[in-house]
Parts: sequence; C-alpha cells; structure tokens
Amino acid sequence: MVYLLETVVTNNTAQSFLPIGLQLIFAAGLIITLVIVTHLLGPKRKTKDKLANFASGIESHGDARQPMAIKYFLTAILFVLFDVEVIFFYPYAVNFKDLGWSGFYAVLMFVGFFVCGFTYIIKKGALKWED
Repeated sequence: MVYLLETVVTNNTAQSFLPIGLQLIFAAGLIITLVIVTHLLGPKRKTKDKLANFASGIESHGDARQPMAIKYFLTAILFVLFDVEVIFFYPYAVNFKDLGWSGFYAVLMFVGFFVCGFTYIIKKGALKWED
C-alpha cells in the first residue's frame, strides 16, 4: 500500500512531462524548418495571373467589401452555440450507468434549458430568412 502511494506521488514530477515537451519542441522545429525550406526552394516568379485573386476557378467581380446580412452571422453563432451544447451529451452517454438517477435528472434539466433556449430563438424569429 505504501509503495502504491509513493508511485502515485512520484509520477507527478517534471520528469514525466519531458516527452510532451520534447514532442512540442520537435513539432515547432519541424514547422519552422518546413516553412524556411519551402520559402528558399520555391519558385519566385510573380506574374499578373499568380497575383490575381482566385476563388474556385470563378473570375472575381465586384468589391469584396459588400454589406452582408446579419442573419448569416446570427445563424452561424447559433449553430456553434447549439453544436457545443450537443457535445456535452457525450460524457453523459459514456458514463450514464455510473451517474444513476441524479445524473439522469441533471441531463433532463440540461435538455430543459436547451429546449427553452431553442424555443426562445424560434419565437424571436432568429432563423427566418424572409426579410
């Protein structure tokens, strides 16, 4: 029992983080090396065609600074918000047997708040595009 306690305490030293530090240093060095090598070895011919804007093979027309409807941004933010909320169901699905009834009630409360927020968004018309 004493030996088990000692191994738990000694595993939290700075030495146990050495592999992670080495991996981070190696990854940063590899990125820096690749950026420098591609810059040095890559072609440096700048032509009018290469400097022109490219959008999926379609020729550009007009100004890129045109006003955009706020509905697009609102929909994107709402998607991210509800997407992140759905991610919280994963830990419950993994541990639902261990959480018991108290965990079930907590998830029901979470779903209730989720549905209340979604109902509010629908009633406010945040997802309507008829404007």
